[in-house]
Amino acid sequence: MERREFLTLLGQAGLYTAALKAPLLLPRAASAAAGFQAIDGVTVKPAKAKAVVLIWLAGGMAHTETFDPKPVVPFSKGLDSRMVLSTFPAIPTSVDGLQISKGLENIAQVMDRAALIRTVQGPDLGPVLHTRHQYHWHTGYVPPLTVLAPHMGAWITQTLGPRNDYAPPFVEIGQGFSFTGAEEVRAYFTGGFLGSEYGPLHIERPTEATKRLTPPKKLGREGLQKRLELHKEAVESSGREMSDYHQQSLLRSMMRTQKLLFSPALNAFQIDQEPKDSYDAYNTGDFGLGCLLARRLVEAGSRFVEVTSEYVPFGTWDTHKNGHTRTKVLKQLVDRPIAKLVLDLEERGLLDETLVVVASEFSRVAGRNPGQQQKKEGNLYLTQPSHYGLHRHFIGAGSVVLFGGGVKGGTVYGETAPEFPCDAVKDPVTVSQVHATIYQLLGIPPDFGYEVEDRPFYVTKDAKGTTISPVIA
Repeated sequence: MERREFLTLLGQAGLYTAALKAPLLLPRAASAAAGFQAIDGVTVKPAKAKAVVLIWLAGGMAHTETFDPKPVVPFSKGLDSRMVLSTFPAIPTSVDGLQISKGLENIAQVMDRAALIRTVQGPDLGPVLHTRHQYHWHTGYVPPLTVLAPHMGAWITQTLGPRNDYAPPFVEIGQGFSFTGAEEVRAYFTGGFLGSEYGPLHIERPTEATKRLTPPKKLGREGLQKRLELHKEAVESSGREMSDYHQQSLLRSMMRTQKLLFSPALNAFQIDQEPKDSYDAYNTGDFGLGCLLARRLVEAGSRFVEVTSEYVPFGTWDTHKNGHTRTKVLKQLVDRPIAKLVLDLEERGLLDETLVVVASEFSRVAGRNPGQQQKKEGNLYLTQPSHYGLHRHFIGAGSVVLFGGGVKGGTVYGETAPEFPCDAVKDPVTVSQVHATIYQLLGIPPDFGYEVEDRPFYVTKDAKGTTISPVIA
């Protein structure tokens, strides 16, 4: 990065933080900071997980086409699309009586290591917009906000600290920012009010990770050190552009980056050094290689790694068109790598202390609500095969899968209706409850938080997140 470009970005970053003071640990959570054993008389279980891998299937994974299959209705011209709940048959798994959708055969064989939550309900945010729900899922808060909320990974890495002195604590893999509206996605990939040092190291393409983190040969170690010093001077002279707290946070972030560039952890990014059979098993494309990189980073000591299938409007899991065909391809991209990640972590003795979370911002169902516009588009009654399996957004239920990290393997929680739109009918849960469960597995209580600009912020909204106890071992 050129010095001029760096200074421009620095100024932009300062706009978010100029008036912010250092966040203050809330008194209610201070008593928990020593071990999270008892808060207001409620005993919190000791931490089971040390690291998290969030597998983010951006765009809205259809629960009825993946982890909550319904009876298949084949395509026929003139069929009411609301009758088409699943377009793939159910298949058995390694758990007696549990079925998931065809195309996920590899994941099916590791479901005995998983807790499957089928009834996650999204909040009512008005028009169902992906980026609003994605921001909510990643931070626990609904935009817009007067203070930038931290990503879940930032909360976890700030609260628990790094696992070692050199591995990047928080890494995000796979999301690009070159499409219109990308700034809305970038807004939740930050450390928020916690500071720049807790934001993610962003790796857009796993195959380019080493190149991005290796200084040019002509620059060399000495030249890189000099450039880092120039950047440090630019931050120190930023003056009124940002608060003292965030200035120091950015400096610490730069020091950590410098340490990474000359540390053994850099080897984790060299996925081309992975044995060929392992590399090929993961290699379904960028997503699969992102799962490989995530495993290597956890081995190196990273605390939180997110691998995303990349959100692009009407792309990946945003399957408004050619739903059945596209979902078939998407399953081929994610099935083998996710299962391989779980098995590799288990083989290395890391699964018990690594929580793997598979989630999406909301679900989709293969039907459309009645409406003149839908009728004009041919989406209410199927007129051609491309309409088969087309999906729309639903927040009444969705699936989240948790592997390892202290969950009760082979567990299924919640039940959805067998008819359109397949909403939760038994044990509905909120995103806040999913968050509270993840935090508890890490030993972080749901009321842990800070005061920022005289406003309390907690890891779960209003400190009211409750755990889904049946999925915890």
